[in-house]
Amino acid sequence: MNATELNPAVFVDIRSINPRIGLDIRYATTNNFVKRKLYPQARCILRASVAQQLSQVQTNLEKEGLGLKVYDCYRPLSVQKRLWEIVPDERYVANPAKGSRHNRGAAVDLTLVDRTGKELPMPTQFDDFTERASRSYTDLPAPVLKNRQLLENAMVRAGFIPLSTEWWHFDGKGWQNFSVRDVPFGAIASPPLNNSAPK
Repeated sequence: MNATELNPAVFVDIRSINPRIGLDIRYATTNNFVKRKLYPQARCILRASVAQQLSQVQTNLEKEGLGLKVYDCYRPLSVQKRLWEIVPDERYVANPAKGSRHNRGAAVDLTLVDRTGKELPMPTQFDDFTERASRSYTDLPAPVLKNRQLLENAMVRAGFIPLSTEWWHFDGKGWQNFSVRDVPFGAIASPPLNNSAPK
């Protein structure tokens, strides 16, 4: 099915919309702030309308020799509860009683990469909870400030809303129209395998 025909609220794997977007899904590894693997699969699941927004960002960035690498997308509510058990602090983790934009499949954590897939220098690593991660923090090298602004400009142009305290976090336009969900990754269709590869 063509992406334009999708119901905007349906969950899709970003690879089925734009396979050129890089993935480094941190909660599918132990390389995250809780040092635990919380996702069974390294997948970026989003509502279709948000995935299409993200695909547009990737297409626009490619004209400048750049691209996106995603750290986190949809997060099932059950995982949010586990995060809250480990770090019950709303400065760092959304309270599952309210749910987060990630639980709605309408938020994405990401960074910029060059044409070889190498990450561009940013203010901090992903999930850094210091003031350096804030968009208002300016005591940074000029190239880092430029990269942060470049990412923000590219995302805002496509309709994303930046989170002030985390340079990597963006909410999709219309996120409030989507409900909090706890659908396991395995219940969401994977993109078809590429049958054009040599046998």
